[in-house]
Amino acid sequence: MDTVITKRIVLSGYYGFDNSGDEAVLQSILLALEEQGKASGIRFVPVVLSIQPEKTSRTYGVESAHRMRLGEVIRAIRGADGLISGGGSLLQDATSAKTIPYYLAILKIAQWLGKPTFVYSQGIGPVHKKMFFGWIRSTFDKSQYISVRDQESKQLLQRMKVVKEIAVVPDPVMGMPMGSYDVQRVAAAGVDSEVKPVIGVSIRYWNQDRSELKALAEALKTVLDNSEAVIRFLPFHLPSDAAASAEVRDHLGEAYRSRITMADNVVHPQHMLAEVSQCAVLIGMRLHSLIYAASQAVPMLGISYDPKIDQFLNRLRMTSVASTEVFQAKTVANETLRLLKERDSWRDEKRELIHQLKNEAQLPAKAIASFYLKAEDSR
Repeated sequence: MDTVITKRIVLSGYYGFDNSGDEAVLQSILLALEEQGKASGIRFVPVVLSIQPEKTSRTYGVESAHRMRLGEVIRAIRGADGLISGGGSLLQDATSAKTIPYYLAILKIAQWLGKPTFVYSQGIGPVHKKMFFGWIRSTFDKSQYISVRDQESKQLLQRMKVVKEIAVVPDPVMGMPMGSYDVQRVAAAGVDSEVKPVIGVSIRYWNQDRSELKALAEALKTVLDNSEAVIRFLPFHLPSDAAASAEVRDHLGEAYRSRITMADNVVHPQHMLAEVSQCAVLIGMRLHSLIYAASQAVPMLGISYDPKIDQFLNRLRMTSVASTEVFQAKTVANETLRLLKERDSWRDEKRELIHQLKNEAQLPAKAIASFYLKAEDSR
């Protein structure tokens, strides 16, 4: 019987913050490592850096260390055989100037300790401060493998003069399986998705004046008035997305209350994937709501607040139906009603593209397994 190689590997990302999208990234990477490890005769033992390590360990059955306690981070990396950084939008300075230094520091610690590092399907940018260019370049060029989730991220790294080969792969969540979650949860919540089409809605706060939420409410009124559809709000980042969803529901008013439900406290990514799978159409601001929809062949409409939304839609040869800057309620309503009628043809049109993206989502885990196999062979 062949000997199984065991490799401990630290995962660094935005984990433990109750953001369904980032938790989906983590779950997808864990499952891909397990699958590709088995195929290669490698047993990966993940150690996840999380803001809630106990919860992360309990949820995913992995070892975990506190991402903000330097001693724990160093001990975890020192005891590991390598480090994965990703996926998600880790290297950007739009939300905070501290984000890029943090994730680069984790990579640097691993490199200083002589551990191989792997950049896993990251979305790079926006990076407004040019001083970060050199830091990113020097750290990435010392990594054993770099993959990004879109061509724009690769082009940005090339402008930073990164010379290491850069693979463009799908977001890891495209490869996430449904798991054992009950796909009839929507029906259990009082919505029979086989009788009345469910329109999933995933939104977040963005504009200070909430103009995008008001416009969406107007669009949904038109859809409800012209179809038998029901609305299912899908909050991806708790509690803020639940609050934004409640605001849109309030704008809709009492007349539509009986046709609106909300997926409450859904944190596990495969549970939310089951929710999305029951939708006839999905309207999404959150990137991973659109990725979930694509993976389950659910017709979607993207509302863009960030280039990453447009970049993902481009991979499916689509464009956003609206943006937080330009939101025409009538256009969104008409496109939603059109997709409700034409969802079978949408699935037929996108089937091959979706299949290709699902297969390619495994490539980073496959490359990491291959790296360790070659390292073993050369010993």
